[in-house]
Amino acid sequence: AAGQTEQAPAETKEPAVSGAEMLSLWTEDAPAKQALISYVEAVTDESSPDFIPVEHRIAVFDLDGTLFCETDPNYFDYTLLVHRVLEDPDYIDKASDFEKKTAQKIVTQNETGESFTGLEVDHGKCIASSFSGMTPAEFNSYIQEFKKLPMPSYDGMTRGGGWYQPMLQVVDYLQANDFTVYVVSGTDRFIVRGIVYDSPLHIPNRQIIGSDETLVAKDQGDVNGLDYVFDDDDELILGGEFIIKNLKMNKVSVIAQEIGDQPVLSFGNSTGDSSMAEYTTSRNPYKSLAFMLCCDDTERENGNVEKADKMFSLCEEFDWIPVSMKNDWTTIYGDGVTKK
Repeated sequence: AAGQTEQAPAETKEPAVSGAEMLSLWTEDAPAKQALISYVEAVTDESSPDFIPVEHRIAVFDLDGTLFCETDPNYFDYTLLVHRVLEDPDYIDKASDFEKKTAQKIVTQNETGESFTGLEVDHGKCIASSFSGMTPAEFNSYIQEFKKLPMPSYDGMTRGGGWYQPMLQVVDYLQANDFTVYVVSGTDRFIVRGIVYDSPLHIPNRQIIGSDETLVAKDQGDVNGLDYVFDDDDELILGGEFIIKNLKMNKVSVIAQEIGDQPVLSFGNSTGDSSMAEYTTSRNPYKSLAFMLCCDDTERENGNVEKADKMFSLCEEFDWIPVSMKNDWTTIYGDGVTKK
């Protein structure tokens, strides 16, 4: 009728970035995928009681076995130490007896499955000592060369290429929905940075947390840091002393110290991540979830059904969300990679 103005069509609120599209390497009916999508859509909807302000959208991810190939035949940083101490012609003659004994324990573990009490800390000490004196840039260059070596149990994959493609999609999906993503790993922090460097995981160094070693000035010698002044002729080098193994309860302490806020999402794969998972979901003022990967795929990956079954049971006990690598993912390492 004359004089009436046309009513603009009602605006349709755009949903959160589509999880169905961004998580295309997950099976359609994967329970973990559906749980994550429902969660993200709820916490990014300003009209939802579960809405989380952007500054509190913090997600923490373990590395080995969560984002990246856990063992082939052992952790990346364990195989790096064996390479440095027992195979590197530039270092073999310089290696200490302790470094050699520790590296040999790793070799024995690879061959027999034998476990050694205290190996985690001994390994950390040996990483610190065997690369002592390098600048962080030199250490990174060393790691980049190691990443070029073939992954022994796979065709079409190098040491640096062991990324779980469906989990990379999870990181991208969360970042697209304004989550800040941290890697919180038991691996040496500088090694994690080296693994992530020039990789498909787009996370800056400041959001990478790992086990730590000392850093000192090149000309500092034995002078205490309180008594030494860094000048324009100095540069930072690895100091050779191990500080902390970032596993289990230590992950919680370091998250509180470095991030300063309680995460709302946790992703892990082992009991080394259980404290991080419980810290994320306990007494959180915001809606929170913990996901645990279960290594139940022995066809496409170096799976371990017994270990996976234990994690499925723990997920049920602690109300974590299990991720079945076998049933929830259409691929693990992507096209062109096959297990030998």
